Parts: sequence; structure tokens; C-alpha cells
Amino acid sequence: MSPAKEVPMKTTLSATFGLLLLSAAVMTQAADMKVVKPMRGTVDSVSADTLDFTTRAGQHQSIKLTDKTGIRLVSEADFKQIKDDSFVGSAAVPQADGTLKALEVTVFEASLKGSGEGHYGWENADGSTGTMTNGTVGTLAGADGRTLTVKYEGGEKKLVVPQDVPIAYVEPGKVEQLTKGAKVVVFPADDGKSARGVAVGKDGFTPPM
Repeated sequence: MSPAKEVPMKTTLSATFGLLLLSAAVMTQAADMKVVKPMRGTVDSVSADTLDFTTRAGQHQSIKLTDKTGIRLVSEADFKQIKDDSFVGSAAVPQADGTLKALEVTVFEASLKGSGEGHYGWENADGSTGTMTNGTVGTLAGADGRTLTVKYEGGEKKLVVPQDVPIAYVEPGKVEQLTKGAKVVVFPADDGKSARGVAVGKDGFTPPM
């Protein structure tokens, strides 16, 4: 048996250095994007035009609800609900190879296709900064079909979905579903005083985004 060929150290170091450069470039690109900072918490009360809630950090917040505030009802879903041409959103972290590793995936009801479309920075629940990608699933690939090509206006991303990440389903909701104790994700408008949108969990579900 002939001895195995040794890989030159220079080649190994070059490959490692190249991977590190790619990883740094990916993280720099993510850091340069505008970052959306949702607020997550539990509903305390709702009046005609105000939502009072307590954040996960225990802070009490009040935000105005207007006729332009979009209410979305979020429930638990299954990966099998993701099909070719599904419109999805995913909070994720960039990987060194240029793909995204999903932290969660949200499947939108057909009437909500186009919601938040694009690729941008996203503040995760733990305070770290990752990305959010909303777009249409082009293909499902990989040995287990858990690598998605997500296309949005101006680009596309490959999204790797681990087995243990939460999958959610989003549909149009109503203000009446903002009941005391419900889990919410609040998206402030540019003025910081009113809500552009509120995602509320159905039957005690915590929206994972």
C-alpha cells in the first residue's frame, strides 16, 4: 500500500486563512445592514389605541396602535408546511460558507405574501445581531430537504434549517386577540411611539422570531 499523500502545510494554511477571510466578510456585511429591533413580551392590557406589555427583561412598555398597525396571529407549525413557492421569513446567523443557519422559520399565509420582503439585519431575542430574510422558497435541497433557496427582490439566500428550530405559521389577526397574558413581538414604527405591527401568539404560543 502506498503511503497517503501529505497535504502541504502552506496549502492548509491558505485554505484556513481563506475561510477566515470569507467568514469575516460575511459578518461585516451583516453588521453593515440596517437592523430591525423588535420588542418581545407579554400583554398586560389593551385599550382602544394603546398596547401595554411587559418585555422579557421585565420592563413595562406602552405603544400606540393605529389603523395602520398590522396584527398577525402566530401559531406552531411543522417543517412539512414549507413547500416550493411558500413565502417564508427566517431569523438566522451567517455561516462562513455564505449560507444562513436558521434560528426559526415563519411560514406566511398566502394573503400575506410579500410581508417584510428582503434581507436585513435583525436583533435576536438574546440581544445578538443576525439577519432576517423574507422571501419565496425556490427549492428545497439537501439530503433531508432542509436547505432552502429563498428568493426576494434583488437577491436570494441559501438557508439551512436545523432539525430543532421552531417553525411558525402567520396569518392575519385582530386587535381582539391581544388578550392579557398573550405573548407578542412588537415592531415599532419609525417614530418609536406607535406600532407598525404586532405578532401575537395563538393559545399561549410564543412567536419565535
